[in-house]
Amino acid sequence: MTPRTWLPLLSAVLSFVFAFFVLRRYARRRKPHLLLWGIGIVFYGLGGFAEFYYGAFGWNPWIFRLWYLCGAVLVAAWLGQGTVYLLARRRVAHTLMAILLVASLFAAYRVFTAELDPTRMIEGELSGHAIITPGVRVLTPFFNLYGLVTLVGGAVYSAYLFWRKRVLLHRVIGNVLIATGALMPAFGGLFSRMGVPYTLYIGEFFGVLLLFAGFLRATRPMPEQAPAQAA
Repeated sequence: MTPRTWLPLLSAVLSFVFAFFVLRRYARRRKPHLLLWGIGIVFYGLGGFAEFYYGAFGWNPWIFRLWYLCGAVLVAAWLGQGTVYLLARRRVAHTLMAILLVASLFAAYRVFTAELDPTRMIEGELSGHAIITPGVRVLTPFFNLYGLVTLVGGAVYSAYLFWRKRVLLHRVIGNVLIATGALMPAFGGLFSRMGVPYTLYIGEFFGVLLLFAGFLRATRPMPEQAPAQAA
C-alpha cells in the first residue's frame, strides 16, 4: 500500500469519526452550525475515500465525480457556511445558505453531466484536468474562496475576540487550530501542482487532524476554567 492509498484512507476514516462527534453534538444541541460542519466533514471524508479508491483500484468515473464534487467543490464552502451561522445574523446566514444550496445543486448537475478524459490527469493522483466540458472547473474557485473567507476568517476573528477579552483561552487555541487546518489542503494542493508528490494527501490529512483537534479544544474548557464557568 503506497502513500497514495493509505494517506487518503486515514483522512477518510478520521473525517468520518470527526463527523460523528460533530453530528452527535448537533443531535443534542440542535444548532445549525453544527449540522453544516458535520455535513462539510462528511464531504471531506467522501473526498478522501474517493482518493483512496482511485489509488487502490484505479479509474472509475462515478468515484471521480464524487471526489470532484465533494472534495474539490463543496467541502470548504459548507464548512464555512457553518461558521456563518455561528457568527452572522440569522437573516444573513439564511440568505447565504439559500444561495449556497442552489449553487451546490447546480455544481452537482454540472459535475455529474460533464464529459471526462482521465488521460489528462497526472498519473497516480486525481485531478480536475479530467473534466473537459467547458465551464465546470471554473465553479471551484468561487466555492473555495467563499469557504476560505468564512471558515478561516471566522476562526481568526473568533480567536481574536476571545484573546482580546482574555476569556475562554481554550476557544482561542481551538480557533487557531481550525484556521490552520483549513489552510493545510490549500498548501498541499499548491505544492502538488508544483510537482511535489503526495503533498495534497499530506495536506488533507493534517488538515482534518488539526480541524478535529481544534473542534475538541474549542468545545472542552481547560480544567482551570471549569470552576469559573460553573460559578
